[in-house]
Amino acid sequence: MKQIVLKISHDGKDWVVENSLVSMSSPTLEEIDAGIGALLREKGFIGKGEKARVRMEFDSSGIPQWIRQYSHHYFDRIVDIQG
Repeated sequence: MKQIVLKISHDGKDWVVENSLVSMSSPTLEEIDAGIGALLREKGFIGKGEKARVRMEFDSSGIPQWIRQYSHHYFDRIVDIQG
């Protein structure tokens, strides 16, 4: 199973997931989860019949320093994609 890591953040309007190769945004996390598979297939990162685990790691630079130690597990997401 392929492993793909993306940074997830919020720009004040939409959720944004990105790495150096792909980027997408959407107002809801459900739309991010649904759309990331299509984006990765479209860009050729997942082929037909392949599986991938997408790990979205929250960019904690947007939250106060004092709370970061308590918040990582609330924002990291893992989505399994079938090609």
